[in-house]
Amino acid sequence: MPRKIIPFTKPECQGIFCEASTCVLEEAAKDGVKTYIQRMQDRAIEPCLFGQGGTCCRNCSFGPCMMIEDVPESIGICGATPATVAARNFARMVAAGSAAHMDHGREAALTFLATARGEPPFEIKDVKKLHFMAELYKVKIEGRSKEDIAIELGEKVLAEFGQQEGALVMTNRASAKRQELWKKLGVIPRGVDREVVEIMHRTHMGTDQDYKNLIFQATRCALADGWGASMVATELQDIMFGTPVPLRAEVNLGALKEEYVNIVIHGHEPQMPEAMAIVSQEPAIVVAAQEVGAKGVNLVGVCCSGNEVLMRHGIPIAGSFTQQEIVLATGSVEAMVVDVQCVMQGLAEVAKCFHTELITTSPRAMIEGATHIEFDHHRALEIAREVTLRAIGKFKERQNVRIPDRKMDVVAGFSHETINHMLGGAFRASYRPLNDNIINGRIRGVGAVVGCDSCRAEAGRPNTTVVQELIANNVLVLVTGCVATSCGREGLLRPEAAELAGPGLREVCETVGMPPVLHMGSCVDNSRILIAATEIVREGGLGDDISQIPAAGCAPEWMSEKAIAIGQYFVASGVYVVFGRTFPTTGSKVVTDFLFREIEEIYGGRWALASDPVEMAQLMIQAIDKKREALGIQEKKERVLFDMAMRREL
Repeated sequence: MPRKIIPFTKPECQGIFCEASTCVLEEAAKDGVKTYIQRMQDRAIEPCLFGQGGTCCRNCSFGPCMMIEDVPESIGICGATPATVAARNFARMVAAGSAAHMDHGREAALTFLATARGEPPFEIKDVKKLHFMAELYKVKIEGRSKEDIAIELGEKVLAEFGQQEGALVMTNRASAKRQELWKKLGVIPRGVDREVVEIMHRTHMGTDQDYKNLIFQATRCALADGWGASMVATELQDIMFGTPVPLRAEVNLGALKEEYVNIVIHGHEPQMPEAMAIVSQEPAIVVAAQEVGAKGVNLVGVCCSGNEVLMRHGIPIAGSFTQQEIVLATGSVEAMVVDVQCVMQGLAEVAKCFHTELITTSPRAMIEGATHIEFDHHRALEIAREVTLRAIGKFKERQNVRIPDRKMDVVAGFSHETINHMLGGAFRASYRPLNDNIINGRIRGVGAVVGCDSCRAEAGRPNTTVVQELIANNVLVLVTGCVATSCGREGLLRPEAAELAGPGLREVCETVGMPPVLHMGSCVDNSRILIAATEIVREGGLGDDISQIPAAGCAPEWMSEKAIAIGQYFVASGVYVVFGRTFPTTGSKVVTDFLFREIEEIYGGRWALASDPVEMAQLMIQAIDKKREALGIQEKKERVLFDMAMRREL
């Protein structure tokens, strides 16, 4: 039975589900500081229904053409139907979202290659993973130094971005059955960049005008993201910066410190944050901070850059996507250092209200009114020191500081390798205990809750409501991105949160000593979830493909194009995926029916939509139960005390 949960605010209500944030916002508003809350109130305009539903076409100068399906005259001037337009717009969202991860992956590969060639400041930390990746890419290991192996690996990985034919190596990590299906359908990505270019060509005016064919290419592009660039980025970053292991840290605005120079890192690429983490603790930097009256430098994160350094260094996260302006509104931030993705342009105006310097570091992402100090991995520490010293110089300009006394302990850093080790130890690292507990019914299944927090909801509440409903029904939850931050604020990323879980999941969590909600990293680290799901299949007993295991995914508060790309590569991998509040094809029943129903017959996964978070969780539970029934494990098995003969047979 679903657990009774306080209903969340209606979707049209704007706000934020966080006492600390509300406190800061109220005080900042009195001083005339405008954040997204005021901007939404000032607009007082609902989203365009044509644009929201995907049936507005502006791909040529005849338009924009806004369409209503089932109205014969409601087609484009060129004759394009609402289905064609919705599919085009969906595909373009997939292309943009994938491109964001692909650029991230390329930057990771370039940094990795420079590191392999001995350029500071990074190093090859995880040799075991280096060797694993080398074997995947058919790089010889025996008798070679880690640097030589890494150079050849880096060159091969980088070549895949411009590859025109063949298949991406990482797709070989999928189950044999899934690979066969992709080959049969022709959706195995041929190269990383090629698939984005082809979508942009196909969606150009007068090119591909068959909605199913457009979705076909969107799928191939999404797979180039999830089983290509994102997976490559995660693995190479682990090799350079260390594969995450569980550690305790803190989340929320209370992570800011009044007596320290506060520097916020925000964005998605971890190279600059890693350099900042090294520099911020250097003796000379600490002395420089003390000379201006501070005790030292306090580095905190926002968004996925925060998740990267949280799970590798225990550096606290001050806020999620919707909290980024609120972090500045505390008046305690000397510098916010940003790179790419999910960075609000409004930060520049909020920073002007305080002494804060907003610093952009990527040539791909500049903001008018910000200081631009371009990051170069060849000079990483030098640039990090320059930025840090600029922040220290701002400390004496502080005026009103309002840091709420609100923060929460979290346990983060559950990589696939960590889960494997945690369940079986050094000598028997295995997913067997997880599979066994799914089979015997203590754990009902696995739910991935990922994505952003949204300005269009009471930010954070839908995320945490879904998660609480799932764990109360014995579903082990995996989280990434800003969902992880939302869950952290509410105390769901601690072993103590097992008290909120159903009896079966609680028993497993208490035995292993883990939270019922596992923090698996940043948005790009959704590839870790793909690998974990594949490992469950490989362990046996739960089918021979991801589409058969009792698992489902959702993004309750999604907002970016990346979320659409992520969702599509999970659907193409065989997963049931639910999105919250809105979906970009609802203006076309034809395309929506295809993505929500027909596509399951092709890939074994499909999309769904739910506005209410409890309903979303229940849809996921129903999908999980359906998989359990198909596997014949729906009925919970009685516990049996094995004698020695039975153990030998096992």
